[in-house]
Amino acid sequence: MTSEPTFDDSVAHRHIDADEHDDIYVVGDVHGCLAELQSLLARLDVGDDDLVVFVGDLVRKGPDSLGVLDLVRRRPNVTSVRGNNEEKLLRGDAVVQSFGPAEREYVASLPVAISFDDALVVHGGVDPRRPLDEHSVDDLQNMRSLAGGSYERPFWFEEHDGPWQVFFGHTVLERPVEREWAVGLDTGCVYGGELTAYDYRADELVVEPAERTVEERSDDSIVSPRSSSP
Repeated sequence: MTSEPTFDDSVAHRHIDADEHDDIYVVGDVHGCLAELQSLLARLDVGDDDLVVFVGDLVRKGPDSLGVLDLVRRRPNVTSVRGNNEEKLLRGDAVVQSFGPAEREYVASLPVAISFDDALVVHGGVDPRRPLDEHSVDDLQNMRSLAGGSYERPFWFEEHDGPWQVFFGHTVLERPVEREWAVGLDTGCVYGGELTAYDYRADELVVEPAERTVEERSDDSIVSPRSSSP
């Protein structure tokens, strides 16, 4: 097992002992899609001894951001990293109606990175050209392209080769990324796609189709993953 990752002091990180949980599920960007989230959790049949970890962006764009936040923060075995949309709320760059002090306190308490075993959960990704302790909060929440442009290849997850298997969201995908060192789970539920979870113990994906398209997104900002290996 790889040793626990080290980050810059500005990056809030939580390490979890995977042995304390029967099953572990990592869930992609929810964006306020409460109905799909409830259906997905019911399909997963999450028990008290299981753990659910979200890749961030619980909120904004979808129909019930506060409902999603409430569901997540009231369950002791459910947690999330802080995505760029949560960060926008804290910085005052975005608004969610009725987002009050209790919600703000909870969002501010979320780590930017969560690790367990050899897995690392962040919202955006990592830059394989730099060590983890040289990543800022913005880097971990917004990483996508290594070429400078937001949607220019190569993407970071096409070049990342460990030692951490990174679970991420942020980049909307036509289908999940399944690579040895990177698993991408934002399959665009709020855009009419799917809400995707990864069953860590079983090494398999579980998907819940969107009930409807809440927000439109252009095809050129939805990434089609290349080969699943390496």
